[in-house]
Amino acid sequence: MLRALAVDDERPSLEELLYLLNADPRIGTVEGAGDATEALRRINRALESGPHGPEAIDVVFLDIHMPGLDGLDLARLLTGFARPPLVVFVTAHEDFAVQAFDLKAVDYVLKPVRKERLAEAVRRVVELRAAEPRGSAARIPVHEPDPDHIPVELGGVTRFVAVDDITHVEAHGDYARLHTGRGSHLVRIPLSTLEERWRSRGFVRIHRRHLVALRHIGELRLDAGTVSVRVGAEELQVSRRHARELRDLLMRRTTS
Repeated sequence: MLRALAVDDERPSLEELLYLLNADPRIGTVEGAGDATEALRRINRALESGPHGPEAIDVVFLDIHMPGLDGLDLARLLTGFARPPLVVFVTAHEDFAVQAFDLKAVDYVLKPVRKERLAEAVRRVVELRAAEPRGSAARIPVHEPDPDHIPVELGGVTRFVAVDDITHVEAHGDYARLHTGRGSHLVRIPLSTLEERWRSRGFVRIHRRHLVALRHIGELRLDAGTVSVRVGAEELQVSRRHARELRDLLMRRTTS
């Protein structure tokens, strides 16, 4: 039986979440907090009580956008504790899944909350708690950061796209659109961050707006002083500053 804390600054949303959690037979007790500061005070009491104490909390169901200290800030603070409760984000904003899983969130549930989707999040928490060594409160995240995959949100469900399936990435300000052979996905992460993270995986910058996987380049075209590459059915322009590096990389790839 899980001991839960639900945190949301919007009272109707908090009451709905408390109602759904109370209706789940796997939830033993659930409390509510109207902001992250109140939640932090309650979590501090839980940590002082110990994992088996009367004030203990197993999981926090946490909104992201709140005045003052927001949900991501609170989750970052919790990572500094030796034995923090697990975190499930419950939010109306789909743009923060990458940050959420970087903070070791168990799940990321979109509002309006569906009973079945919340039940899936509770199931993940239960399985995680059951996997812990007896007598231990060590945290074993369900979603460790995985260098081979990146989380994306699709219709309220978080899926993991294989990095090897990504043909190219297009910049959209602080966002990036990941293109695969089966479609595209928008994530809230800058192109420059992905360039640094995936350089060793064969991704190369060809333009201020595009990052391309070398293995997915089907053709390099030179036409009247302009350079472009064919990636799947798309033709992407290569800027002058990146053209020489790209040609060298492609030559080394074909001769290695």
